[in-house]
Amino acid sequence: MAKTKTKRSRTRWLLISLAMSAIALLSATAGALLAVSLYEQKPLQKAQLTPEEQSVFRGSKTVGRVAQLERPINIIVLGVKVLTSDLEEPSSRDLGYHALVDSFDGVSDTILLLRFNPQTEKLTVLSIPRDTKTYIPGYGIDKINAANDEGGSALAAQTISDLLGGIAIDRYIRINVQGVEKLIDALGGVTLYVPKDMKYTDESQHLYIDLKQGTQHLDGDKALDYIRFRYDNYGDIGRIQRQQMLLRAIVDKAVNPEVIFKSPQIFSIIQGHIDTNLSVEELLALSAFASKTKGINVEMLMLPGEFNGDGKTEVSYWLPHHQKIANLMGEHFDVGYRQADYNLPENLSVAIQDSTNDPEAVGALVLRLQHAGYQKVYVSRDWGEQLQQTRIIAQMGDDVSAIALRAELGFGEVLVESTGIIGSDITIILGEDWSKHNE
Repeated sequence: MAKTKTKRSRTRWLLISLAMSAIALLSATAGALLAVSLYEQKPLQKAQLTPEEQSVFRGSKTVGRVAQLERPINIIVLGVKVLTSDLEEPSSRDLGYHALVDSFDGVSDTILLLRFNPQTEKLTVLSIPRDTKTYIPGYGIDKINAANDEGGSALAAQTISDLLGGIAIDRYIRINVQGVEKLIDALGGVTLYVPKDMKYTDESQHLYIDLKQGTQHLDGDKALDYIRFRYDNYGDIGRIQRQQMLLRAIVDKAVNPEVIFKSPQIFSIIQGHIDTNLSVEELLALSAFASKTKGINVEMLMLPGEFNGDGKTEVSYWLPHHQKIANLMGEHFDVGYRQADYNLPENLSVAIQDSTNDPEAVGALVLRLQHAGYQKVYVSRDWGEQLQQTRIIAQMGDDVSAIALRAELGFGEVLVESTGIIGSDITIILGEDWSKHNE
């Protein structure tokens, strides 16, 4: 009987795979035709780079055949927020408040490094806190978000490359916040869990955030509120965690066949809010790669570091941990090498969050981990959303150790992302599968 079920399951997944491949091919073809026509009307690259600026980006071809990546490609994504108060023209302040402006020439509110790797079939996303203290060539020590404001995409790329061990940057994408809002609306909104009540008012920006805890379907405007909220104990780092949760929700939504069919329209909606040196051919290849990427192969990391000061008496920075950065780059971006392939259990900090409302289960899990050699185990705040499946989150990107812990437990799913407890190496969010596994 088990063999029959297995065979049916394989057949079902084969049919689904074939159907999804056909849908992706049709959508990619339509998207290519539309992209070419739109590119002739309005180029994707809004900013003109000098030859010196162009030399910052690796210029070799990134695709071998149509819609297929030939090698790994590294892309920086800069989310830019510009307000009328940031502009020099007096007329820009006539509105009486700080309104958002459709521009790419400001500080980068969001900084990501994306690696599309056809060899491992993985998409890796590294979030770099906007307050990261680093050296900006020609300008000195500053927060990394100033690089785009001082020298555009080329200076931002050079600064990021220097911080990350000299990694080659192939291309850049700059998108302003209006583009993010329109993208999410074009997707039909996203469903995600809001971990806490979020309420904040800033009359100077006409910003009114009022989100309630719980699973919600957010449109573009509410999704922006979700990722712009910074007023908690973790500040910008908490915002990065919410960005990663939103990215995960967008990935889940983007593989929906209905959304794939709408990709040409989505592209046309957001085109005016993007500045990139990606060609249409390269965009097509990246879209084809992303459409085949499984959620489990999407890794979301955060630049290792720590806060300095209290943010009141001195400039607040995110201070990078350079050795941990080197390890992360060696493991996930093929830059240099990682010092150790495996952290011993006794050296790992493991945080536990409960979603089951079962203190006895949490206590039993702590004892089990301690008996297995994990000595730095502690219980953190509960996770408000009840989960069916336990999440084992590689908070620092150490997927090897997370997989080993999962093998020890015998249940749960491993996620490589930074949405767990800050300061932990691994965060376990206990789900209902604990009781099923221990019946």
